[in-house]
Amino acid sequence: MSLDDKTFDLSRPENWLGGVIFASPHSGRCYPDWFLAESRLDPQNLRSSEDAFVDRLIAPALDHGAVVLTARVPRCVVDLNRGPDEIDPLVVAGAVPRIMSPRIMAGLGVIPRVVSQGRVIHDRPIAREEADLRIARLWHPYHHALSALIDEAISRFGGAILIDMHSMPRDALAHLPRPRPDFVLGDRNGVSAAPRIAKAVVEAVSGEGFRVQKNSPFSGAYIAAAYGKPTRNVHVVQLELDRSLYMDEKRIEPRPDFDIFAARFARIVEKLAGLRPDESESAIAAE
Repeated sequence: MSLDDKTFDLSRPENWLGGVIFASPHSGRCYPDWFLAESRLDPQNLRSSEDAFVDRLIAPALDHGAVVLTARVPRCVVDLNRGPDEIDPLVVAGAVPRIMSPRIMAGLGVIPRVVSQGRVIHDRPIAREEADLRIARLWHPYHHALSALIDEAISRFGGAILIDMHSMPRDALAHLPRPRPDFVLGDRNGVSAAPRIAKAVVEAVSGEGFRVQKNSPFSGAYIAAAYGKPTRNVHVVQLELDRSLYMDEKRIEPRPDFDIFAARFARIVEKLAGLRPDESESAIAAE
C-alpha cells in the first residue's frame, strides 16, 4: 500500500508569522492501483467526492506566513475528516462500530461505502486487516502531522487557528431557500472556535462579496470536533465552498474563469492568514 510513501504535503513559509494553518484533507487525488482494481467505479466517478483544486486555492497562504497541509490520499480511500473508529460494518467485514453515527449510516465512515450521489464503491466488504492497514498507513500520518503543527503553534504563538477547507457540491444546497450561500462556515455552533475567530472569517469572506451561512447544512466534522479547543486557544473553522463557483462538477475540471475566482479567493486567504490566536495581535483587528 503506497502513495509514493507520501500521504500528504506539508508546506511551510519562510517565516511562520502567527500560528495559522490552512488544511485540505479531501483534495487528495493519488489513487493507488490496488484501490482502482478493487473498486466497482471508474476513476471519474470516484473523484466525485474529491475536493478538487482546493489545494490550489489555499496555496497562496504560504505567501502570507501561514502553513499549508494538504492530503494526497483520496477521500474515498480513507476519509481524514472522520474518526478512526467510525467503521462502517457494511464496508468492513465483522466491524462493530462503537456508535452507529449518522455519518456511518450514510456510508461516509472513515472508509467510505459511497461517493457522491450514493454510488457504492466496493462490490463486497473489505477485510478488517485491510481497513486497519489503511488507517495506520494513510489516516494516522496526516493526523500526526496536524497534531504536531498545532502543538508547535501553541508553543511558539500561544495558540493555533486551523482553517479546515472543503468544497461542497452545488446540489448539497438545493434544499436551502434562495439566495443560497457560497460558503458555509462550521464552528460546531461555537464549540470549535471562539466567536471572534468565526466573526473574522465571516467578515473576510463576505468582504469579497460572497454569501456566508453558519453551521447549516455543515457545522464541522471530526477535525473540528477533535482539534477545536478554544479554552486552549486552539480554534478550528471548517469552511465549505460551493464547487460550482470555480469548477465544472461533471467533468471535474476548472472553469474557464478559474484564475479570476482564485485571485478573488486569494484575498480571503490573505486576510485569514493575518489572524492571530492572541486577540491583541490580530492583524485583521488592527486594519
